[in-house]
Amino acid sequence: MWRSVRRGGDTKTRKSRRTLALPARCVEALWRQFEDQGWERLAAGDDWEKHGLVVASAVGKPLDATSVRRAFRVVLKVVEGIDADGTPRELRHSFVSLLSDRGVPLEEISRLVGHSGRAVTEEVYRKQIRPVIQTGAVVMDGIFKRDPGR
Repeated sequence: MWRSVRRGGDTKTRKSRRTLALPARCVEALWRQFEDQGWERLAAGDDWEKHGLVVASAVGKPLDATSVRRAFRVVLKVVEGIDADGTPRELRHSFVSLLSDRGVPLEEISRLVGHSGRAVTEEVYRKQIRPVIQTGAVVMDGIFKRDPGR
């Protein structure tokens, strides 16, 4: 991320500047957003402000934190199985947990989220997803196999 909408207009620290690849699904979503924004630009006419943002207000202005949280909650309400009280910041924690759960080395996760070492990543961000203990159910299914004719 080379630019951030922070009060200082830059990333948190100089080390925070890094180039990250985006999953194809994200790239596709951003292209759709960019295309949709073209219609918003037309609708806004002379009121459109050029800031070079892909995600912006209906007139091209940067979104403030309150607007982002409000829009995030609207999205969460339509997605089944997700807590509608979540915050965008929790996505960072989820990202770390999901990568950790999939076996990505902690050093690599730390590098991706911009931590200088693994300690902060491990202590603050990584919340292991509780594995489902399946042993009992699998054994019982083996014991009580269904008769295929029933």
